[in-house]
Amino acid sequence: MNLKRRKFLKKSAIGSIASFAIPAIIPSSVLGGTAPSNRINLAMIGCGRQTINPNIPQLLNSSHAKIVAVCDLDTWRLANAQKQVNDFYSKEKTGRYSGCKTMTDHREVMLDKDVDAVMIATPDHWHVPVAIEAARAGKHISLEKPISTCIGHGQKLIEAIKEHKVITRNDSEFRTLPSFHKAVELVRNGRIGKINRIYVAVPAELNGSALPPQPTAKVPAELNYDQWLGPAWEAPYTEKRVHDQKSYGRPGWMRVDAYCNGMISNWGAHLMGIAQWGNNTEYTGPILIEGTGQFDKGLWNTLNQFDIRYEYANGVELFYKIERPYVRFEGAEGWVEVEYPDKLSASSKEILDSVIKPNEMLLKDIPSDKEDFLISVKENSPSLEPLETAHRTISMCQLGLISVRVGTAVKWDPDSQQIVEDNAASAMLDIPIREKYFKF
Repeated sequence: MNLKRRKFLKKSAIGSIASFAIPAIIPSSVLGGTAPSNRINLAMIGCGRQTINPNIPQLLNSSHAKIVAVCDLDTWRLANAQKQVNDFYSKEKTGRYSGCKTMTDHREVMLDKDVDAVMIATPDHWHVPVAIEAARAGKHISLEKPISTCIGHGQKLIEAIKEHKVITRNDSEFRTLPSFHKAVELVRNGRIGKINRIYVAVPAELNGSALPPQPTAKVPAELNYDQWLGPAWEAPYTEKRVHDQKSYGRPGWMRVDAYCNGMISNWGAHLMGIAQWGNNTEYTGPILIEGTGQFDKGLWNTLNQFDIRYEYANGVELFYKIERPYVRFEGAEGWVEVEYPDKLSASSKEILDSVIKPNEMLLKDIPSDKEDFLISVKENSPSLEPLETAHRTISMCQLGLISVRVGTAVKWDPDSQQIVEDNAASAMLDIPIREKYFKF
């Protein structure tokens, strides 16, 4: 696996980044520390539905990982996650296992020298603060998508990662899905000729219709609500602003723009990332963005419809909207389209049956997103989707959101990562934060 992976990295865009210098950071588990069987000691930060399933089960079943701690500010969810981990490891031992630690503040995790890496699955507005704290503490980072709620925060995260030189992975499985990396393989190897246009669409919000204003409610005893708000501004508690208590349904915060961008970034993190990968622009971006859209009104107030056009410096156009989940690449000699979860089609059978030559970019035997992260930590090498690429992807989504908000086309400089000659749009690059729990 290691030999195949290194060959893959050499032929991919990841392997050609000379500026990404990785030091000899060896986790304690690799040096024979507390983790058994040469496993990476992991802490789970955020124990909601994404952590309970699929994150914890996948990591528990990995031979590369050992979950040593769980952290959440909802004590009911925290206890469930601890039980899930302890129950699994009890099956590996004679007698009861009770070694999984619980923590109610992510800063406790950063002080724990037994922890080599963190899997962050908090609400989106906490992603960057927690990840920056992890980088400062020297913890390797697997971060749920979307990695940020605004471009300015994402920039600060990438600066911290580069300064502290930790291994990172965007926790999206789409690059590991065979139909998706096959589509990228065909496009990157020129099977459709020069790319002219890319079409990307994401599904409509899975949470149903908009929610009207809600009455203020009593904060549940299990939840530290002020800390849940964290860097976001104070707001009265109501259950649909946060998450359903004592259940794991799709949480309401995913529809509130103070904590999440909505589907434009939620699924955009997956599918726009594939578009960027196929276009070989995952470390840069477009120069012009113009879009229209419609926002929900009430407590849930994210975009429910949008139609956005992007233009790259080389003339490639990308069109982004809400529809079925797919990415379509159109070139001078044909097209390739991939639709979630596994439908791959092309303008000709010859394109789909094309044989990849030894000197071309070959994408096969790719491990899962979790395994890719863990192997990267062990090998001290870049993952298949470092957070810098995820930042560029989410920046595209957020630039589209800014264009919709200001109602005009936005000019973007992908090198300086600044909006050009538009004061109103530039003001939306960064979201002010409440510094009670975090300072950049």
